[in-house]
Amino acid sequence: MDGPTHYRESERLLAMCTDSDGNPPADPEDAASLTPYLRAAQVHATLALAAATAYPVARYETTPTGSKWTDVMA
Repeated sequence: MDGPTHYRESERLLAMCTDSDGNPPADPEDAASLTPYLRAAQVHATLALAAATAYPVARYETTPTGSKWTDVMA
């Protein structure tokens, strides 16, 4: 998995934890059941950040990795 894919996976997992308006569940028990998804989202976000830090010029490049970052930032 590359950096942009980690970023998108993090966003997907976070979207699973909210309603259509972006609000978390009101019931604490429902919120607790989302913990594994939130942890996985955090891992993917951290890996995306590490990839972006390791390859900061990607957004200026036309390489496959650079264009993927451009797509994520759009």
